[in-house]
Amino acid sequence: MTLDLSIVTASNNQACLELNLMESPMIKSGQVPVQVERDAPSATIAYARGLAATTSEIVIYAHQDVYFPRGWEDQLARVLNDLEDRDPDWAILACCGISVTGNFIGDVWSTSLGGRIGAPIGDAQPVQSIDELVIIMRRSAGLTWDTELPNFHMYGTDIVQTALAAGRGAWVANLPVIHNDSFHTRLGADFTASFRYMQRKWRTVLPVYTTVGKITRWGIALALSKREARKSIGYRKSLALDPSVDPRQYAAESGME
Repeated sequence: MTLDLSIVTASNNQACLELNLMESPMIKSGQVPVQVERDAPSATIAYARGLAATTSEIVIYAHQDVYFPRGWEDQLARVLNDLEDRDPDWAILACCGISVTGNFIGDVWSTSLGGRIGAPIGDAQPVQSIDELVIIMRRSAGLTWDTELPNFHMYGTDIVQTALAAGRGAWVANLPVIHNDSFHTRLGADFTASFRYMQRKWRTVLPVYTTVGKITRWGIALALSKREARKSIGYRKSLALDPSVDPRQYAAESGME
């Protein structure tokens, strides 16, 4: 299966971008072009600009600190070949997220969490939300990014719910990547603003489970997510590894490459 691919990334750190995403073999070889959107005020604005600037049928939105292991594009081709048979109307695909039953699924190396999390899965599984580190969009599905969603949170959940509302499929498949991310501390005011926006926008379908907690109609879910982030700072910091390490080292250690 020949794929018509491009990658869009929002970047505010050239050194991080060069260390990670741009070192991915499928990018470094010139096989897959990258559209870099710099210093956008929100993820959705960056991604809307990137969508308009590209023409490929499959658009991969990736964080600047993601590294795609060697052969990842071949695995994507296999996944899409199977998915086309199961769900010809699919719109969104990701490497990890929250299943329709509320469980984390996927396989990813997270430097901030100290290693490989999740586990390989068999066939692609439908989801209610996804992590934003890698989002794969089928252009012909006709989805657009909501540029009113503020900051850099919840946009993975938003695009999945947008797909589902349009009668399109959203899935997680076995597409392991390296997320060479820095340690995260607390959920700040920017997260709160994104959360509140999602509460209002998707009020009729709540609750929705995400990788950072549950979105409900009431504020208790936000308070619980923030409390858990505060309580776990010490433990999470003890797990975190060095994001300045060449991601190819982590790819080798994890067996992904």
